[in-house]
Amino acid sequence: MVKKLLAVIAAVAILLPCSCAFAQNLDDMDNNQLQEYLERLEIIRQIRQLENEIANSNPQGENRADGNEEAASALQALQEKYDQLLAKTEEREMALAAREMELGDIQAQLIQKENALYIAQNALETKEEEQALLQLQLAEQADRLAAMQTVLENQKAEMLAYQQRIDAMIDVRTKIIQDLSQALKTAGINVHPDETTGDIVVTGNYLSFDSNSSTIREEGRTWLARFLPVYLDVLMRPEYADYVGEIIIEGHTDDQGEYMTNLKLSQDRALSVMEFCLTELNLNSQQAAQVQEMFTARGRSFSDPIRNADGSVDRDASRRVEFKFRLKDAEMIQEMNEILSTLE
Repeated sequence: MVKKLLAVIAAVAILLPCSCAFAQNLDDMDNNQLQEYLERLEIIRQIRQLENEIANSNPQGENRADGNEEAASALQALQEKYDQLLAKTEEREMALAAREMELGDIQAQLIQKENALYIAQNALETKEEEQALLQLQLAEQADRLAAMQTVLENQKAEMLAYQQRIDAMIDVRTKIIQDLSQALKTAGINVHPDETTGDIVVTGNYLSFDSNSSTIREEGRTWLARFLPVYLDVLMRPEYADYVGEIIIEGHTDDQGEYMTNLKLSQDRALSVMEFCLTELNLNSQQAAQVQEMFTARGRSFSDPIRNADGSVDRDASRRVEFKFRLKDAEMIQEMNEILSTLE
C-alpha cells in the first residue's frame, strides 16, 4: 500500500513543473485564473504535507493499513481536485485561445476597414482637390466671361454711337439734298440733285466746252455764275459746317481718243470750273479760303460714260461736269453701315 501511495505522490510530483511554469504567467492572469492557481498551489502543498506524514508514520516500513488507506483516499481526493482544476484551466486556456483567434479576425477586419477608410479618404481628398480645381477654373471662366461681357457692352455702345452718327449723317444728307433742290428750283436753275447721293450732273446743255478744249464757253460761264452761288450758299451754311467735308468738281469725257489724253482733258475741265469759282464769283477772303479748303477737282477720262437705252455711249451727255459733296467720315460711316447690315 505504501508503494501505491508513493506512486501517486510521484505522479503528482510530475505536475509540479507545470505549476511552476504556470506561475511564471502571474502577470497575465485575471482574478479567476489567479484563484485557480492559488488553489492548485494549495493542493500541491497538501500533497507534499501528506507525503511527509506518510513517510513519518512508517519510518521502519511498518504496514499500517488503516493509516495508509486513509492517506491514499485523501491523496486521491486531492488528485481529483487537482485534475478538475487543471481541466478547468485547460478549458479556460482553450476558450482564451479561441477568443484570441476571434480577436485576431476582428483585428484583421479592422485593419482591412482601416485600409478601406484610408483609400476612401485619399479618394475624397482627390475629389476635393479636383472640385477645388474645377471651382478655380469656373471662377477663371466667370472672370473671362465678365471681361468679354464688358467688352461686348462697350462694343455695343460703340456700335450704337456709330449707328446714331450714321442716322445723323443720313438725316443731314437728306436735309442738304432737300435744301439744294428747293434753292435751285427757287433760282430757276433746271438741274436736280440725285435723291440719294446729292450729285448734280451738268451736261453740255448748260456747261459746254470746245472740242478737245478745257475752255468754258460763254454760255457755260453764264450758267456757272448763276449756279455756283446757289450751290455754295447751301453747302456752306453754318448748320452744315460740322458735316460737309468736301465738295468735288469731277470732269468727264466721251470715249473718243486715248485714255490718258482724255484723263488730262477731264482734269483740266474740272480745274477750269474751280478756277472760275475762285476768280469770277467775287468771293471774299473767308469764302475763298473755304472753297480752297473744301474743293477738289479731279478728272475721270472716259471711265464713267453715260449710255443710251441701246447700250451705246451718249457722247454729248458723257462730256460733262458733276458736282458732288462728301460728308465728313463718310467712308468710315459707310463701312460701319455695311458691318451693321451684316449683323442684323
